[in-house]
Amino acid sequence: MTNSQGSVRVWSKLDLTFTAAASFDNAYADALVWVDLEGPGFSRRVYGFWNGDSEFVVRILATAPGEWRWTSGSTPEDTGLSGRSGRFMAEAWSAAELGANPNRRGMIGATPDGRGLQYADGRPYFLLGDTWWSLPSFRFPLGDGPGSTGPLGPDATLNDYVAVRKSQGYNCVGLIAAQPAWANDGHPNSLQMPDGTWVRAAWKQPGTDSGKDMHNEGGRPFQFPGKVPGFEDVFPDMDRINPDYFKVLDRKIDYLNEQGIVPFIEISRRDAGQCWQRYHDWPESYARYMQYMVARYGANITLLSPIHYDYFEQTIPAEDYNVPINLAIERYGKPPFGTMLTANPNPSTLVNFGPNSWVDLHQSGNVREHYTYWYLTEIFHAERKPAINGEPYYAGLHQLGTPYPLRVPPDSEDDQIYVRSGLYGSFLSGGLAGFIYGAEGIWQADVEPESLHKMWDSFGWDSGRQVQHVKTFATVLGQRYLELVPDAELVVPNKTGPGFSYKGWSYCARTEDRSWFMLYFEADAPLEASLRGVAAGARYRPRYFDPRMGVWGEPGEIVTVARSSVLRLPPRPDSQDWGMMLERV
Repeated sequence: MTNSQGSVRVWSKLDLTFTAAASFDNAYADALVWVDLEGPGFSRRVYGFWNGDSEFVVRILATAPGEWRWTSGSTPEDTGLSGRSGRFMAEAWSAAELGANPNRRGMIGATPDGRGLQYADGRPYFLLGDTWWSLPSFRFPLGDGPGSTGPLGPDATLNDYVAVRKSQGYNCVGLIAAQPAWANDGHPNSLQMPDGTWVRAAWKQPGTDSGKDMHNEGGRPFQFPGKVPGFEDVFPDMDRINPDYFKVLDRKIDYLNEQGIVPFIEISRRDAGQCWQRYHDWPESYARYMQYMVARYGANITLLSPIHYDYFEQTIPAEDYNVPINLAIERYGKPPFGTMLTANPNPSTLVNFGPNSWVDLHQSGNVREHYTYWYLTEIFHAERKPAINGEPYYAGLHQLGTPYPLRVPPDSEDDQIYVRSGLYGSFLSGGLAGFIYGAEGIWQADVEPESLHKMWDSFGWDSGRQVQHVKTFATVLGQRYLELVPDAELVVPNKTGPGFSYKGWSYCARTEDRSWFMLYFEADAPLEASLRGVAAGARYRPRYFDPRMGVWGEPGEIVTVARSSVLRLPPRPDSQDWGMMLERV
């Protein structure tokens, strides 16, 4: 059978739908469908997924204008799935249409120098994200029409939250696609088997001692009963997926893409790992799920993570996750349309998954105080891959299992100082590709009356508005920030505050020829500082940056490096945190 889809636009998802002739006991595990897709500069096998009942879908897109052709196949061979073919024409977007939605420029990838991010057409992409781990659930309801940036309340929708963050310059949100065993089911939020095997380590739902509900209109991501003895009603059968849950998520991902937002999708949280590995066919079961998620979301403009590995406890070792991840890549290849693979780690993707791994976009994460920004410097010198801080200090952070020892009132001056330390300290430590913000109330999507901070209130915190300013800081000389090399030791002194803190430290990055320096001084850093490692007699023009308002000040008077090759820096305006640049003249 030959089918013509007519004309589509480049980088737009196209669903090819097939109906199986045979019946399968478990179509998710027992059948595999694909198309061999060919077009200008492209020839790949693209795998599909089971979508409920007898329906299978292969999601494709055109990466370039021109004619595209496909032919389907399946295992086992099925007359409804195999031997079909089709063609379509792909057309480019106009300049105005590209301006209306940058996702029409294509998948996010690394810049040629390996330090930053860009769209497929080469347009720069400086990642500014927010942490919405619970987005797949009922806690982020999808509404109708455009969202509102006005005051938000209990009736706020995903559309409203997107409108707020778009108005503040955000272009990414992080989410966890599945929290398999999480529910407010009367069982404790943290559950272990008698031998210590973790069944779940869920967030506690406010007002209860049980886990947090994470269902949506389609139910939960996997089916019950499960295979874990004694916990069949808690931990699902990871070999039987629920497509209706993911159909709800599909609509949310599509909406984000329509709004120019790039979803960073983590396919599962790490606390499912021990029971998944012990009671299912590991690594096959996990590799199957990874491929399912690549097939389902690989034709959206996304970043994909095979595991949310935010903590090394209550789970299996990171190297155990590498086994199914690598198996899926060896068997099916990397995502067919260029989707980058990344992960939320602890303390970094380099430490967790090793060098030369499947990771395309490095992250530090779930380590917060300023002594941890160094992990980005380690990444910078280990591999030429882009990097971000993906889970720094959460604005208003109250507790992480136990009360946070540095907690301060939310959106207070100190709270904003902590956030800005993460923003600028991470960037100048090597996180040149961007930053993901997080806030108490939002990261865990608190909507219950007993919540300490309800999520719609947290969207009004000023620290979230200030995130956009790091891009203004970074791009003062356009894309030249990608030439920066982190080098904090050039600033003297640079560590007058304690390591477990967000105050008193200073950061520096410079170009290879040291013609341009970018610096950031945390609050309470010494007002007087020097820069070493510069050539005697060199002349620089200083300029300060206000990270609260995102404004560069007027250039200061030219300063000259002394014969000692140490430059005495102009004092900061006050003891607040400030950014600075020095440009050689």
